Amino acid sequence: MPVSKAHAIWNGDIPSGSGSFTAGDGIAGGVTYKSRFEGGPGSNPEQLIGAAHATCFSMALASTLAGAGVPAESIETAASVTLRPVDGAPTITKIELVTTGRVPGLGEAEFQRFAEVAKANCPVSRALAGVPEVTLQASLAGE
Repeated sequence: MPVSKAHAIWNGDIPSGSGSFTAGDGIAGGVTYKSRFEGGPGSNPEQLIGAAHATCFSMALASTLAGAGVPAESIETAASVTLRPVDGAPTITKIELVTTGRVPGLGEAEFQRFAEVAKANCPVSRALAGVPEVTLQASLAGE
């Protein structure tokens, strides 16, 4: 498998400096203290972690469903990443995954079980195992 790469640069001190990042062919953004810690405009690393987790989980769930013979028409996942001070250090304390699947012929309880398996086996979930709380809300899309 290929090695995935990203690049970041930070200029200046933390309160007034700024940075930028790139990853892949089309991911780029800017980051400041305000965008990371005060909800200001721009991007932050926690958004990138959320995007990575939502994408990885969606792919893992689609793969798990296909492997069980019930391929999904679509899987849509949102991730919310909470950053809070812990012992004086900014720490990711919670990730909430909310996913909706369109899977013909599958019941809600079965979908929940497949979603839990995907959450446990997604490479990004495994990489984020140190996050104290990772929640999952999974539901099937209405027709």
